Amino acid sequence: PAANTIAAFEALAGLLGFAVATGLLFGRVSRPSARIGFSQKALIAPYQDGSSFQFRMVNRRANTLIEPSATLMLMTVDRTDGTSRRDFTLLKLERPSIMLFPLTWTIVHPIDADSPLFGKTQADLEALQAEFMILVKAWDETFAQTVHQRFSYRYSELVWGGKFTPAFGVDGKGDLQVHVDKVGSYIIQSSGIIQSSGVTENSRSLPSAPQS
Repeated sequence: PAANTIAAFEALAGLLGFAVATGLLFGRVSRPSARIGFSQKALIAPYQDGSSFQFRMVNRRANTLIEPSATLMLMTVDRTDGTSRRDFTLLKLERPSIMLFPLTWTIVHPIDADSPLFGKTQADLEALQAEFMILVKAWDETFAQTVHQRFSYRYSELVWGGKFTPAFGVDGKGDLQVHVDKVGSYIIQSSGIIQSSGVTENSRSLPSAPQS
């Protein structure tokens, strides 16, 4: 009887252990995540009668992303009074959300009189150690869950006077196509030279502590 009890317990423990391991593995592998590509460079580009901060994104999965929204925050380092302190400012977007994300999406922050970037030069942003942090949130129709992705641009990753070039094309059947490799391409308006810049998906960690 004791041997039968031990054998039954071992069989039950084995089945339960296998079920738990399978559940953990499935939960890890099936965890939904966004795969959004970001232009490698952000632009200070002409906008209406002034300028704007712009970057471009593309959905690199076939999954439909519903009601995506973007939040843009500027981080600067204030070194007044001999101390270093981080300041965080939310930047107003021309269009903070859209209905669907089937192709590309250009995020635009108008640099008007109310913008913390108004009147700032490239040297000013370098002195402030400026970093632009992005959080994108959307509903993934395939997984029926909300997915997130974050990214950032440092002051050294800005292109002044650039303008994004079209990233679309038409195939032989007349269907519209997105050229992912051109999502980050831009033209320098002063020279007319087109710069080919790729797309990246790597999320950035929080900025390191400011150095005095």
